[in-house]
Amino acid sequence: MASEEVPLPEGTVRNILEQETLKWVFVGGKGGVGKTTCSSILSIVLSQVRQSVLVISTDPAHNLSDAFQQRFTKIPTLVNGFTNLYAMEVDPKVENDELPNDEGIDSFLSELTNAIPGVDEAMSFAEMLKLVQTMDYSVIVFDTAPTGHTLRLLQFPSTLEKGLEKMMSLKNKFGGLLTQATRLFGLGDEFSEDAMLGKLEGMKDVIEQVNRQFKDPDLTTFVCVCIPEFLSLYETERLVQELAKFEIDAHNIIINQVLFDEEAVDSKLLKARIKMQQKYIDQFYMLYDDFHITKLPLLPEEVCGVQALKTFSQHFLTPYKPALTRGTVKELEHRISILKSQLNEAESELERLKKGKQKA
Repeated sequence: MASEEVPLPEGTVRNILEQETLKWVFVGGKGGVGKTTCSSILSIVLSQVRQSVLVISTDPAHNLSDAFQQRFTKIPTLVNGFTNLYAMEVDPKVENDELPNDEGIDSFLSELTNAIPGVDEAMSFAEMLKLVQTMDYSVIVFDTAPTGHTLRLLQFPSTLEKGLEKMMSLKNKFGGLLTQATRLFGLGDEFSEDAMLGKLEGMKDVIEQVNRQFKDPDLTTFVCVCIPEFLSLYETERLVQELAKFEIDAHNIIINQVLFDEEAVDSKLLKARIKMQQKYIDQFYMLYDDFHITKLPLLPEEVCGVQALKTFSQHFLTPYKPALTRGTVKELEHRISILKSQLNEAESELERLKKGKQKA
């Protein structure tokens, strides 16, 4: 008896919109694959079904402002044209000017941050999460930095754990020396060892609480964005493996910049590119047969501004179909009209050249 073939999951992001319990949506992938466009559009479509949405960029490049063509800061700002969509851009490291400009304490803190790589990012991320949790958004979309940074972001709870252990060992080792050092440098109580430990402890609580939420598939999902090329396929596989290691749910892949074979393409170069892309698209479907894979077309222009984002968002909800399919009457008529206009252009160019030669 032949086993029934399991149908492929729908190639859209509707499953994310239908999961009403979702609180955190991460969008990540290799640099330059269109993460910001995808996270902006995801936040737009979510705003249509949710009470309030916040999209946060943790990428130092900060392209959210470019995508929406509106200036954003580290304070959530209402996106123009919306009543329930907010955006903010966060630097994933502690600003130096937030610390007293004193060489002594600077060197002490840099010693601590050097001892635990990423502790400054972890602290700033914890501060941001603390801030976000005090606001009442029904869903939060993270436009994350390229893959390596994203994975560091997921390691923050253990990073802070190490930071605390280091602080505790320093406290046990040097006793009151830290307190004396802060007095010596003329710093107030906020830089005493207890205040620092208290701050780290507070952050650790927030991060642990959030980490529990991140590992809950009802509350958190990760959307991987890629393009149909070898390096992007490799990076996506690495990301999916790491997410599984961190027990973070991922069941959506967006393949961006796809050239569709059905479209009328006469260029040999583009035909070769379509063939190459198809090879990797087939591999994506083979590797991730239980994922929702959304294919987005390569466009002749950038998707910038609210209107362009809204227009493009339709391909997130219904699979993209090329306007013209090869071999149809409509497609042949379209090709004939293109050839006619090219012929007219060539004839007028020839006329111009002839006139130019006669004048000479």
